[in-house]
Amino acid sequence: MGKKKEFIEVKNLLKENPQAKSQATKDIYWHTTYGDVAVSERTFIINGKLVRPFSNSANVACRSYSPLLERRITDFGSDVSFGKAVEKLNEHYGLIIPESSIRLITQKHGVNLLNLSQENSLENKEAGIAQAVVQTDGCMIPKVEFTATEEEKDLRKTRTVAWKEVRLSLGYIPGVITPVFEATSGTPEEVGQQLLNCANKIGYGKKTQIHGVGDGAKWIAEQIESTFGCNGSYLIDFYHLCEYFYPAAKVCSDEPEPWYKRIKQLMLDGKVNDVLQELLPYIESPDVEDEQAPVRKCFRYIKNRPGQFNYPQAIEKGLPIGSGKIESANSYVIQARMKITGAWWKVENIDKMLSLLTCKQNGKWNKYWQNIQKVA
Repeated sequence: MGKKKEFIEVKNLLKENPQAKSQATKDIYWHTTYGDVAVSERTFIINGKLVRPFSNSANVACRSYSPLLERRITDFGSDVSFGKAVEKLNEHYGLIIPESSIRLITQKHGVNLLNLSQENSLENKEAGIAQAVVQTDGCMIPKVEFTATEEEKDLRKTRTVAWKEVRLSLGYIPGVITPVFEATSGTPEEVGQQLLNCANKIGYGKKTQIHGVGDGAKWIAEQIESTFGCNGSYLIDFYHLCEYFYPAAKVCSDEPEPWYKRIKQLMLDGKVNDVLQELLPYIESPDVEDEQAPVRKCFRYIKNRPGQFNYPQAIEKGLPIGSGKIESANSYVIQARMKITGAWWKVENIDKMLSLLTCKQNGKWNKYWQNIQKVA
């Protein structure tokens, strides 16, 4: 079929360009899951330019990789280390592909997915679903930076390693198990946009009520408010809140365990002011440092977050009061690949990998590669 197609292409070129001059054949080869494929290609000079009919019609370039092989490479590269992917490809396909090629191909498709995600982030203007839940949480991954000058050729001597926070966001409809994910290493404003993207993907509209739940980071509540306006509400993760109560219980009562349980129930009942009144007499003096002042820290934490402890309403609607879904998702969506032993990420490559990992979790992997094969 390839030879027939090439013959038709050549025939049409010669018919349209009788002045075309045939040149010597050139060998071209590319990598596939079946091994390397090589072809001797006829070339032509048309209007002073070299024309390669087979390469153009087959959409291949010398030393390139077939779409199917790129999919296999990217699949392994987003699951295991690039070095381990070399072993996997050899084991399953008998191919020996350099680690550097695996890294570049994997990152290339990460860029493609990143661009697609940004293109498909239009706001849903319809009425939308009745209720949606959104959550976001951060985790730390290892990053590496190089500060070598032109004179310093050994990058290892100027390498600095540190930790970089990345944030995973999700959206889901209550009662539906499968959430939609997005992730970024960017600013809180970018996280807000991704929360909106997640909501859009599950049917967010003008009448959709958004229930956000997470830890006490103020920027999360601010992004829920600025992104969803009066449609959004934010609830402090109940189990995170309880971490403040137990240290305070040891100061407020000779029987910390019963006091702790009673205060928890008051919060679940929505009696926030009663809890503040319970804490007030035991607040430590200003000269005591925060590390030694659990009651003051607990009081301030609640006082500074008005309207974020409406647990009775959430419970009545069957909405979550904890952010365990997003916290556990960080481990299997991001950390399982990006915190493997020996992995250090350049800052410019972090979001590329995040786009690959979330694409897989969102069930869009097959659709992406089907589109790639159509283009190819």
